[in-house]
Amino acid sequence: MVSEYWEPTAFRARIDEVLHHFIAQEADQLAAIDPALDPVARQVEQAVTDGKRLRAAFCYWGWCAAGQPDSDALVRAAASMELVHAAAMVHDDLIDDSALRHGRPTAHVALRAALRRRPRAAHAARSLAMLLGDLLMSLAGQLFVTSGLPVAYLGRARPLWAALARELIAGECLEILHTATTPDTSTSLKVIRYKTAKYTVEQPLLIGGALAGANQRLREGYSAYGLPLGEAFQLRDDLLGLFGDPERTGKANLDDVRGYRPTALLAETWRIAGDGEREQLRALLGRRDLDHNGLEAVRAVMLQLKAPDRIEEMITARVQEATDCLYELDISGHATAALTALAQSATVRRH
Repeated sequence: MVSEYWEPTAFRARIDEVLHHFIAQEADQLAAIDPALDPVARQVEQAVTDGKRLRAAFCYWGWCAAGQPDSDALVRAAASMELVHAAAMVHDDLIDDSALRHGRPTAHVALRAALRRRPRAAHAARSLAMLLGDLLMSLAGQLFVTSGLPVAYLGRARPLWAALARELIAGECLEILHTATTPDTSTSLKVIRYKTAKYTVEQPLLIGGALAGANQRLREGYSAYGLPLGEAFQLRDDLLGLFGDPERTGKANLDDVRGYRPTALLAETWRIAGDGEREQLRALLGRRDLDHNGLEAVRAVMLQLKAPDRIEEMITARVQEATDCLYELDISGHATAALTALAQSATVRRH
């Protein structure tokens, strides 16, 4: 039976145990092919060291809210969602040329040490990181299909896996295509929806529901809850990316501004800004040599225009929309409570 009380710490420990055991075996097999692969194998392990395990939790509750009992096989299947995330983060850091993740060097930066004496070491390290991300996505599928769930259950979720990969890649491509273009809020929200919202909340819920045999009404409810909540999650990330404490976020504040990324925070700033403020932003956005003073100038424009307040309002509205949906679904009270708690965990955070 599923506990009436959602215990996220205990759940994270279950997911961590699955991930660390599975990945340690895979890393050892990779390194056994040739000793030169050891640095790559260690990065495979590093990729799953940290995380809130939110995607696994949403998959778990997609299953439980549909009336299925707790299952170790389901926990293994849910853990595969975290490998999708790990793959996405390796690729995302590579695309954005981010140097830090969770306060440590990103994969493409860490792998330079293995290539220090090679010509074009940085380029070669980026190539290794690209392949590492591909491997993690492959391992996600492997963990899912070997979870121990019946083949018929897994078959119900197969189309959703295809959609997850397609939509995640579409979101990444859209972000690249709209980087350094005129900021637009509707465009930024579309990037958010496909790059983050769907694979963070909606798709894990739907996959858990498909595994459990959820009916169409419940699946529609999962989407009605998952999409606005996933958008709120990324909107919070946008705020933390620029205004968060790097000691807590583990990421540099300069990345989004230097990269001129199409965040909703920038788009809302641009929408509200007058000609003078837009001219000031044009002089700062996308500069690879931007320093802390430049960052403070961008922040000052945003604060003056109250753009962060607007993003907070958007977050609040989306969380409310998501949680309101729960009370229209035919699910248990403890499933409602758990999904409400997860909505808060996903959006009320400092890192």
